[in-house]
Amino acid sequence: MRKTTALVVVGLTLYLPIFTRADAPSSLSADEALKMLMAGNQRFVHGELSSVTPKEVAQRRAELTKGQKPFAIVLCCSDSRVGPEIVFDQELGNIFVIRTAGEVLDDAGIGSIEYAVAHLGSPLLVVLGHEQCGAVAAAVADAKEPGQIATIVKAIRPAVEQTKGQPGDPLSNAIRANALDIAARLRNTSPIISEKVKAGKLTVIAAVLSLKTGQVEVLHSDQK
Repeated sequence: MRKTTALVVVGLTLYLPIFTRADAPSSLSADEALKMLMAGNQRFVHGELSSVTPKEVAQRRAELTKGQKPFAIVLCCSDSRVGPEIVFDQELGNIFVIRTAGEVLDDAGIGSIEYAVAHLGSPLLVVLGHEQCGAVAAAVADAKEPGQIATIVKAIRPAVEQTKGQPGDPLSNAIRANALDIAARLRNTSPIISEKVKAGKLTVIAAVLSLKTGQVEVLHSDQK
């Protein structure tokens, strides 16, 4: 049984897996992977990012030349304020990242996720939306954007329509709905992803990052 250590965050005790670099990170369960990410996010929130020496960075680079086994996949926005390696305080090789405006996916983005699922064995996929997302804001405003920006806005409009008339801020509601919608579509429409979900080998969740606090809120963890 894997050893754990306790971390208390705002009255909540998280039992975090302890593993060395000799372990394969993708051997973590989805629950362990999520706890690792959320513990890193708490360090980010409190301004206590892990300190890594130049020697450790060089060692990690050398290790990763032999291959990668990221314990999580993160699909997030291209926005410069939401870099997931920093938001989750993770070092090189821990997370496999796909970034597009508004988390909108094309075939290449889906294929990238499928590669990490099929070939790298990552047990957790996080669709991470964020506060004040410009792409979602354009969809809420029904903006007429030029070029391929219009394609991004069009892809987000179903989330806007879904949340029309709901109480609360229309932008915040659409941001959350967009992340949930993308997570559901990935979970249910990609054969590679859906098969892993049904087999209990992959968990797909949606989450939202607060730019003000740095806190990541998990919106949904049901695989069904």
